[in-house]
Amino acid sequence: MKRGFSFSVTVVVSAIVFIYFCTVFVFIDRWFGLMTSPGIMNAVAFTGIAFMCVLNYAYAILADPGRVPSSFMPDIEDPEVPIHEIKRKGGDLRFCQKCSCFKPPRAHHCRVCKRCILRMDHHCNWINNCVGHANYKVFFVFVVYAVIACIYSLILLVGSLMNDSQNDKQHSADTFRVAYVISGLLLVPLSVALSVLLGWHIYLILQNKTTIEYHEGVRAMWLAEKGGTVYKHPYDLGAYENLTTVLGPSIFCWICPFSRHIGNGLRFRTAYDRVSTSSTSK
Repeated sequence: MKRGFSFSVTVVVSAIVFIYFCTVFVFIDRWFGLMTSPGIMNAVAFTGIAFMCVLNYAYAILADPGRVPSSFMPDIEDPEVPIHEIKRKGGDLRFCQKCSCFKPPRAHHCRVCKRCILRMDHHCNWINNCVGHANYKVFFVFVVYAVIACIYSLILLVGSLMNDSQNDKQHSADTFRVAYVISGLLLVPLSVALSVLLGWHIYLILQNKTTIEYHEGVRAMWLAEKGGTVYKHPYDLGAYENLTTVLGPSIFCWICPFSRHIGNGLRFRTAYDRVSTSSTSK
């Protein structure tokens, strides 16, 4: 998939660079001094967080979110696939007219990328890429590190300002006023927006849903209640198993940019797997 220049990505990279240099060479330097032990410790810690943030951001941009194989063909007689998603009208298996191929479960066509994406969550302009099966984890981990970095930088900004006021270095503080003002205008809304985004995706992971599936589930729940039944998301395996499905089986790898556990994206474990397993074991 060819992608050219992205203004949104340029804005994000510029903001990251600006916040990093202001945090290390203004906030930390003016509060602790870069040559002191607290200054070095804070600079190293913030640099590590910023590095992981940039690493996951780059991977989310460059990674293919998940391509549907051209040879994919759903097997409705396969007993290991208890769910075959169908069209809302007609009852046929989902087929993409634009890609001329069948859609695996949880796959959707992206109008921007102009192809079907496995386990598509949404198209994100800020990474100039879709968030899908293969890069959802690194996108989520990027948001985690971005929230930590913004809050950490904001704390250092406030601490540096308080230290300046206590030392009454008015003339010196005026020199860096622009850096403080711009950083504050960036960090406050970023911290709030990214925290909300992080909370939203934590909720989705705990439910094993994508953003698309959440909105589809709202409609399905309304239709189920209207018909006197109870709707249950078929891919909800329980909070812990949902976490391991997305982030990996080892808790020590949850915040690392590795996604080798995710499988091929053509089949996903469902709540019906448990039912069929328990029924056969009796």
